[in-house]
Amino acid sequence: MPKPRKNAKSSAPRHAPHLRQPPFIDTLPVPVYFRTEHMPSHATYPSMCHPWGEFVYSFSGITELTTRDDYFLAPPHMALWIAPGTEHVGFNHAETVHCSVYIKRELCAALPAQTCAVMVSPLVRAMLEHLRSLPPEGEDGLESPTRARLLRVLVDQLGTCATTGSYLPQGNDPELDAVLKVFHDNPADNRPLAELAAAFHMSERTLMRHAQRELGMSLTEWRARLRLVSALPLLQAGRSVESVALDLGYATSSAFIAMFRRLTGTSPGKFIARPANHQVSG
Repeated sequence: MPKPRKNAKSSAPRHAPHLRQPPFIDTLPVPVYFRTEHMPSHATYPSMCHPWGEFVYSFSGITELTTRDDYFLAPPHMALWIAPGTEHVGFNHAETVHCSVYIKRELCAALPAQTCAVMVSPLVRAMLEHLRSLPPEGEDGLESPTRARLLRVLVDQLGTCATTGSYLPQGNDPELDAVLKVFHDNPADNRPLAELAAAFHMSERTLMRHAQRELGMSLTEWRARLRLVSALPLLQAGRSVESVALDLGYATSSAFIAMFRRLTGTSPGKFIARPANHQVSG
């Protein structure tokens, strides 16, 4: 598990044109509440710290979150878990469709004690899709008995999902941060690790050790995840697989597709064509 990043720099837009208000402030109307939200580009929520847990799943677009200590993001078909009592700000740069499952603290015992990214299981994904297709809750905010029972089962299943500190973790080391900034600024940078390490006056072995210690993964894996996150909004905007692959530094589209399939379990074309990517009103 990567270490928390102290005093994490927020990537939230400073002057987001779309400020969205949370549906609840102090209490939940029911033990488990589900809702779907369509977020326009450059949208954000105010800083919040609620006593319940919140599970956020991205149907399309990239959902981002900052806490006092860390930065998280969820690409499509991944999720974030916000532990009860966590001060956080949720936001997105590009248009996003996500759902939130609000869970009373008393029901969160089997869920992570800390905020983290969640690797959603096929069963949980199917349940979320089904809940999304059901009519919304009543005007009084109460869930129907059938929907309420399904939500309790969903909470049980969320406790079985694998977690990761952050899908694209950040470091807490100035030397590594400088290297990561190179990739953030230009995901297509294809320099070998030895050359990149030399540019920052360290050995390849030292750079690899910094990455494993701070990120919880190799720098090669981190760079592939960054390229995936960079590719998703381009593909969803209608760019061809070949042009996106070239823009991200891949010599061939087949190499890009292989990376995409390894990280998502499917091809770019099938991933973008999933029904989950259609928009819904908030």
